[in-house]
Amino acid sequence: MRATDNPYMTMQKHVLEYQGEVKMPIVDTRSDRYEAGSISKSRISSIDLLRGLIMIIMALDHVRYYFHYDAFHYDPADLSQTSVALFFTRWITHFCAPVFVFLAGTSAFLSGQKVKSRKALSIWLIKRGLWLIVLEFTLVKLAWMFKLDYEITLLLVIWILGISMIALAAFIHLPKYLMLISGLVIVCGHNLLDGVIPPFLPEPLWKIMHISFSSIVIGDTTVIVGYPVLPWIGLMVLGYYFGMLYKQDFGDDVRRNIIMKLGITITIFFVLLRLTNTYGEPVPWSEQESTWFTILSFLNTTKYPPSLLYLCMTIGPSLILLTLFEKADGWWAKKLVVVGRVPLFYYLLHLYLIHFLAVIAAVVMGYTWSDMVVDTMWINTEPQLHDYGFSLPFVYFVWVMVVIMLYPLCRWYHDYKNQNRDKWWLSYL
Repeated sequence: MRATDNPYMTMQKHVLEYQGEVKMPIVDTRSDRYEAGSISKSRISSIDLLRGLIMIIMALDHVRYYFHYDAFHYDPADLSQTSVALFFTRWITHFCAPVFVFLAGTSAFLSGQKVKSRKALSIWLIKRGLWLIVLEFTLVKLAWMFKLDYEITLLLVIWILGISMIALAAFIHLPKYLMLISGLVIVCGHNLLDGVIPPFLPEPLWKIMHISFSSIVIGDTTVIVGYPVLPWIGLMVLGYYFGMLYKQDFGDDVRRNIIMKLGITITIFFVLLRLTNTYGEPVPWSEQESTWFTILSFLNTTKYPPSLLYLCMTIGPSLILLTLFEKADGWWAKKLVVVGRVPLFYYLLHLYLIHFLAVIAAVVMGYTWSDMVVDTMWINTEPQLHDYGFSLPFVYFVWVMVVIMLYPLCRWYHDYKNQNRDKWWLSYL
């Protein structure tokens, strides 16, 4: 692909060429100053709607993890044992982490319109990133394990959001074109580093950068890197750059046209590159015994760390949805927007609720509550839970119940935040 054909380059060109309906305040790219006093109080509802949908889908994966019998016996992506229904139950949740990280970058751009300088935005990103890392090591860890010892510490999705925000605090000081190039190089090129251990970097640092589920021993603590930082940082940088589409330079039709074309381009790129089995995914697809399982093999891309094709497979269709959501106005859309506007509150709450319900289910089945107090977070490896679990339809039933139970709490918190904008600490939840 030539540089001039790159969809992100095209997006940058449109930023400079088009004028349209006012949606967000202008960023003065000629200096480090942001135009003051022009912030709209309205939210970009399509972004909140997509984020809300992603949060609800995420709960399905965590319910499956805590309730599904087969989760204790094999990986749902293992084509030798899985079913089509189970595979897609897991596969649809692959969209969650990439979309959330990407939109976190976009939201950082939009939040940057409320401050007067890039320095102020950097400070905001660093503080928010450090807060998320603290949450990962405390409230999130407690939710997963129901205990707070530090023999095992896991670096999971909230950690990656925090560390990526801290990195983004530096990237925003680059010229826009260098930020774009850096994000693309990281996302498109990091698979060249698969299986490589650079001799000039300490091994623990490289594990944090690019090796999933590697272990780092620090004193009496074993740190397990679930989400290596390199590709996720690149994705958040691209999400931040994508946020420029929501400046007032664009009319609605222009923005939707650009985002739709971008989503279609990335999706087609995924299909064509995946067909070649040449680059961007360490696990090649292959023809299976049935057409359905051949499709599963084609879609079975790598999340840990996220391959280029995994990110294209999830971000491309999500951008198409983002375009369609700009015109969504049903009751369901309004409820998803509420969830999408309180994502961290929802995330913390849903982990505790699902784990608590799993404790009740275990006790009903004859286990003890302490059987659900786990040592490593991977509840499906706990020997005391042998034969625990339920059918896939029951998993979907519990998921629906969880979402129904969470919505009123999200509604309450959403309204509370709106009515108490003077309370600065609310922005951290």
